[in-house]
Amino acid sequence: MGVATYLTAATPPRLAVGGITVAIPVLAVDQLGDVALGGLLAAAALGPSIVAAPVAGAMLDRSRRPGVLLAAAGLVIATAYAIAAFLGPVPAWAVAIALLVAGAATPFVFGGLSSFVTERIPDERRAYAIDALAYNLGAVAGPAAVAAAAALGSARVATLLMAAAALLGALGTIPLRLRPVASDHDRGSMLGTIAAGFRHIATHRPLAIITASGTLSQFGSGGLAIAAVALAVARTGDAAEGAIIVTAFAVGGLLGALWNSARPSRMRPEVEMGLGFAATGAFTVIAAADLGPWWAVFAIGVSGVFTAGSAAAMLLIRKQQSPPALRSQVFTVGAGLRAAAAAAGAAVAGLAAGAGAEVLIVAIGVVWIASGAMLLAYPKGAPAIDGSAVSGATAPRS
Repeated sequence: MGVATYLTAATPPRLAVGGITVAIPVLAVDQLGDVALGGLLAAAALGPSIVAAPVAGAMLDRSRRPGVLLAAAGLVIATAYAIAAFLGPVPAWAVAIALLVAGAATPFVFGGLSSFVTERIPDERRAYAIDALAYNLGAVAGPAAVAAAAALGSARVATLLMAAAALLGALGTIPLRLRPVASDHDRGSMLGTIAAGFRHIATHRPLAIITASGTLSQFGSGGLAIAAVALAVARTGDAAEGAIIVTAFAVGGLLGALWNSARPSRMRPEVEMGLGFAATGAFTVIAAADLGPWWAVFAIGVSGVFTAGSAAAMLLIRKQQSPPALRSQVFTVGAGLRAAAAAAGAAVAGLAAGAGAEVLIVAIGVVWIASGAMLLAYPKGAPAIDGSAVSGATAPRS
């Protein structure tokens, strides 16, 4: 029951955020014939999350009713996407403001909700495997739902569908009945909580290492779409085949998440995270070899399989290495840094596209391998500071 309830709350808003970045550019072209405006509006929907992450985390850490904040964030996102669906009749500047507000609410339903998953699913390893599954389901189903809705209806219908998904997620948080993790005496001022969170992330070695590693991995992941398109053009002359490569990566991640949620690894989380990142990088590198028309699709698909287990391990370490009073902030800041790194990776890949598609693919693989190698610096035997066992097996499966 805990798993189904959590997935009902966590998957729809992540699906909505994943789909809106596809829906908005299509809507802008459909209504106004403006590709550039679509890109700017999509950036508006995601950009504020980077700045808002520490504030969102601190609010959740200090709140006596975190479930209300999560539900409110979902309602804000749903309302903003509903407004955005009427781009054209609604001026672009008003849509931009709505999407900026939605972007500021996004950290609540990403890292913020992740910080509470063990309150519903006591087995930590299974909890974060399920959370990784929610992320992967959203990443695959969001764009797919938009594509289907746009083809069968219109881009406006697709955008309204994303608003409905965000609303469903807001309603789904109610049965979670989330309670505050921190005690009353742990709550300080807002600025004090934010400062303490940044200090803990930067100076607590286990957390600093996995945050740096996870951020670097997303720098590589962010460039994959650009590299995939470049590779498709170089090999076949058809840029559309790049979408197949990116889809293979997403499907691989989903398959890995399904497997990991059914059979969570009992490996030490820092080892699982490091090996998973390195394996993703290795298969990305070999995807550059020209061994046939479907080789890159296969290799990149396999590389995606390893991302779910490593992501779940990273989330588990975040929880174990965070005091309850700072947990939500650690999660939201970590998610914000990864989002920023992905955006930077896409920008750098675009600028470096002239170096050649194969070089770009190999470089992305090397970045993944380097992020995995960073886990070699993780302190051996680092105890959990949240009171749980380092192994993560704290309770029977729910």
